[in-house]
Amino acid sequence: MKFQGSDKYVATQDLKLAVNAAITLKRPLLVKGEPGTGKTMLAEEVAEALGVQLLQWHIKSTTKAQQGLYEYDAVSRLRDSQLGDERVKDIHNYIIKGVLWQAFTAEKPVALLIDEIDKADIEFPNDLLRELDRMEFYCYETRELVRAQTRPLVFITSNNEKELPDAFLRRCFFHYIKFPEPDTMKQIVAVHFPTLKQDLLAVAMKTFYDVRNLPGLKKKPSTSELLDWLKLLVAEDIPLEALQTQDNKVAVPPLVGALLKNEQDVTLFEKLVFMQSRNR
Repeated sequence: MKFQGSDKYVATQDLKLAVNAAITLKRPLLVKGEPGTGKTMLAEEVAEALGVQLLQWHIKSTTKAQQGLYEYDAVSRLRDSQLGDERVKDIHNYIIKGVLWQAFTAEKPVALLIDEIDKADIEFPNDLLRELDRMEFYCYETRELVRAQTRPLVFITSNNEKELPDAFLRRCFFHYIKFPEPDTMKQIVAVHFPTLKQDLLAVAMKTFYDVRNLPGLKKKPSTSELLDWLKLLVAEDIPLEALQTQDNKVAVPPLVGALLKNEQDVTLFEKLVFMQSRNR
């Protein structure tokens, strides 16, 4: 298996190399980058391009590693025993298989996405070390060893909210998705808006990078937010003149709420525009 990119996802050469390196090494691919840079979509597109099923495990602050393996529903078994249900004789009826169990026992190769691993408790990555390394785990309730029939291609994403343990990092191939340069960004936009007028794109891109490069922003607008903004500009048929001033100075763009997501950043941007207008 080798990833060569896809029509729906603009992958840089170093990103394609990282995916293929993880496949060759048979190690999880740990992908970091700003929110909205396409980390989750990467796993989806690679799975589709390689023709394999994608199993997704979206991590929350309350997620425990055990849930990815399996959970034993003792409460349901107790209730069924009180009701005289015949199912209680087979403990397998009360084992809820997690995504790792499903991935390990799949008949065909699959891809597994562990999304936003840094949201969980700091011990979460450590609790998965052995399972991801050896591709096996033991189910004590059924007394069976669950071992991967075919090693899944594992994607792990992180937004850098927490540092990951060194022992965990050692078992992964790491890639950081850099924020796209304007040329790469144009390719990304072209995938989503192939008929977008080039003059509108040029002005919108300039405005977007002006906003993004403003020093002191609490949250810089991401690729996904640019795409949302462009979708709104097209839907609302915003004229080109509304996006630029006659002297090409920074101006508050229409529908700025698609780019800036908190009041501090909006206020900061408005102050910059006001200061520039006074200096004209």
